Amino acid sequence: MTGTDHDLARTLATRAGELLLTVRSRDFADAAARKAAGDGESHRWLADQLGALRPGDAVLSEEAADDPARLTADRVWIVDPLDGTREFSELERTDWAVHVALWERGELAAGAVALPAEGTTLGTSAVEPPPARPDGPLRLAVSRSRPPALVADLVAQLAAEPVAMGSAGVKAMSVVRGATDAYVHGGGQYEWDSAAPVAVARAAGLHTSRLDGSPLRYNRPDPYLPDLLVCRPEFADQLLAALAGDARG
Repeated sequence: MTGTDHDLARTLATRAGELLLTVRSRDFADAAARKAAGDGESHRWLADQLGALRPGDAVLSEEAADDPARLTADRVWIVDPLDGTREFSELERTDWAVHVALWERGELAAGAVALPAEGTTLGTSAVEPPPARPDGPLRLAVSRSRPPALVADLVAQLAAEPVAMGSAGVKAMSVVRGATDAYVHGGGQYEWDSAAPVAVARAAGLHTSRLDGSPLRYNRPDPYLPDLLVCRPEFADQLLAALAGDARG
């Protein structure tokens, strides 16, 4: 497993996704057991691979204790071994993902989001801009289970069309793939929830920021990164203005 960091991110995300499909096919006593097995096995595999292939790099993973050594490292892999555990546990659903990103000296340098149930991985090595959008209302990717109130306000204010789906990675990639126009989140996330999706979205030419328009920063002492905007660039000003108005209200 050699090549550039872009290639490695894509390969790791894809193969972790293949492992998760195998885990998912097993018999489990309940959904909680399936979730725990998926999270744990994917994390351990990714940690082992990164330890072997990039032994000098630090790792920040949702499923591991935070190692403060990452704060003085030049290169940190930020991974979510299974994004969308609820959807993963529901066998009919495809809207879950694997996130693998590399932060290097202050910036996201590479990343990939695997959508294993679709057999698809989008990575910074070769991602196209979204296709031309159809005529019609602004399409917002929203959480199917926990949509934040600000999204409902945006839908009403902009006469937008909500499109419900699971994992954060799936929602961000829906913008990259042209199925939606924007993903707005304000309900609380961590760096591993958005690092890989943001890296891929940036490579596709999309706007990415905090909800107030400020930059997304990674590998900070506190990995809590609660809000996110990923959208087609032509909608960025409109969405940021609407969000600023909602905040004042």
